[in-house]
Amino acid sequence: MGTPLFAVPPLRALVERGFDVVGVVTQPQKPFGRGGKLIPAPVKEFALRWNLGLLEPVSIREERFVNKLKSLSLDLIVVAAYGKMLPESVLGIPRFGCVNLHASILPSYRGAAPVNWAIIKGEKITGVTTMLMDAGMDTGPVLLAEKVEIGRDETAGELSIRLSEAGASLLARTVEFFLEGKITPAPQDDKKATYAPPLKKEDGRIDWNLSAKEMENRVRGLCPWPGAYTFWRGKSLKIHRGAAADGREVLALGGLRPGEVVAAGGVIVVGCGKGVFEIKELQLEGKRRMGAVEFLRGHRLGKEAFV
Repeated sequence: MGTPLFAVPPLRALVERGFDVVGVVTQPQKPFGRGGKLIPAPVKEFALRWNLGLLEPVSIREERFVNKLKSLSLDLIVVAAYGKMLPESVLGIPRFGCVNLHASILPSYRGAAPVNWAIIKGEKITGVTTMLMDAGMDTGPVLLAEKVEIGRDETAGELSIRLSEAGASLLARTVEFFLEGKITPAPQDDKKATYAPPLKKEDGRIDWNLSAKEMENRVRGLCPWPGAYTFWRGKSLKIHRGAAADGREVLALGGLRPGEVVAAGGVIVVGCGKGVFEIKELQLEGKRRMGAVEFLRGHRLGKEAFV
């Protein structure tokens, strides 16, 4: 069970290791863009390419779908970024239960957006965990875990790709060892749990009262979605890359109020609650993404403010 690109390497690993994947469950196609074109989920494309049985239930609680799963005589259900919690009517079907691949070191960052929140919170290390699923949100006993360092400038999208590959290897080993009885599930310590709630579009709106370092982490953690954005001259302005400024020339522009922006020598800097933030790549509403130098060729920035 999986839907986005994150789930493709884990599925590929299971197929290539020779496990008998008797079915793939993914969320139905959803309209994309202004034209509302239906785009198949990456997991669906992989399943079709490998001629794997595909199920796309609108609701995983519907009786016909549950009965279909029961008819497959399943040993195990493996889940990676499916996007919906499994009800007990599904959890109880496989002989050995359901195993989930989660993109954090549990019990840290339980929830829907662990990669994003780990970066937003300034973590230096995250990882992947396989767990035996129960009715809670990422609360089941841990099977295996592997730590992964977060790159200094790495975005959530970039880190997600690396975690997906690390998770694919971990998941394949988990399934092999678990079915052979070589893993003893270890209960999580709920007292140490932290949470990673789903991101909403409005979470991308920048609060310039944050420190410059917090801003840097938010820009990375919100990329590619929902993206960090502010408003300038009545238009939205998305910030794709930036960093807390540490160059001597940039710091000389200090003393800026939160949101106050100036440009000098091809550099765009904005005042924060603490420190100065340098914008390196940005995109004005209706325009393409560009670097700061190119942006300043076509836009004159006086001493004004982002809101």
